[in-house]
Amino acid sequence: MRSIAQPGAPVTERIQWVEARGRAFSFTLEAGLPLLEAARRGFAEAGFAGGVLSMGAGALGPLAYVMPALSKTGANAAFYSDTFRPAGITRLKCAAMTLGQRDGAPFFHCHGLWTETGGVLHGGHILPEESFVAEPFKVDAFGIDGAMFTAEPDSETNFKLFGPVSWATTNSNSESRAFALRLRPNQDFAAALENFCRQRGIFHARLHGGVGSTIGAHFTDGRRIVPFATELAIRSGEIAPNADGKLEATLEVALVDYLGGIAEGCLMRGDNPVLMTMELVLEVL
Repeated sequence: MRSIAQPGAPVTERIQWVEARGRAFSFTLEAGLPLLEAARRGFAEAGFAGGVLSMGAGALGPLAYVMPALSKTGANAAFYSDTFRPAGITRLKCAAMTLGQRDGAPFFHCHGLWTETGGVLHGGHILPEESFVAEPFKVDAFGIDGAMFTAEPDSETNFKLFGPVSWATTNSNSESRAFALRLRPNQDFAAALENFCRQRGIFHARLHGGVGSTIGAHFTDGRRIVPFATELAIRSGEIAPNADGKLEATLEVALVDYLGGIAEGCLMRGDNPVLMTMELVLEVL
């Protein structure tokens, strides 16, 4: 399986996790607000300080984003491009967001695909500070109670990355057992989730949110993405027993690579290692 050398030594714990409670809900992002504030308000109205959400069709503008890029200094295994600021209204196709905290304030990590003026499909990492909701649109969310994704320095990748930490509960009428997860580099995405569930006696779980990167990609239909640096959003995911009773993860994703290539599809189990991080919530069914 592919691997990429990181600047720091591997951390012993390859999955950072916190068990919590959670609840799925939907809300409408309010037009005219920064995307970060619109998301924060939606979670707060449902009684949550953070969680994950998935977006389908929607409109953003202004929008600011970066794409994956090669590192110019060698301080990181990969880096970000310069900032893109497309003119006019940008039409989302899909996106996933993790809403948490950075430096004591609300912050998000968000990847997606969208169409800019002219009809060309693009993708990347949406910047919270400069991106606004242009028109109201509905999103699907999963709030977590008892855990928070918090941005902290990561010695392995030399980035400041979201990872789950224990957090005060808010008595938010959470209905489901859930796990907030961050997968570390150079482990297969599907296998890591399958092993995590197997070790805890979990036989069926649904993924919510899902933001991260893989080292290229290999899809179940045989397509391969060769450029190693990607930005990925999970569109849907589930861990369940196969016909032989063994756990299998089904992971539908959308991604952009550092050359601007766009790809969507179901990831092949056993051949999609994490590049920098993969953060998501598992709801136990």
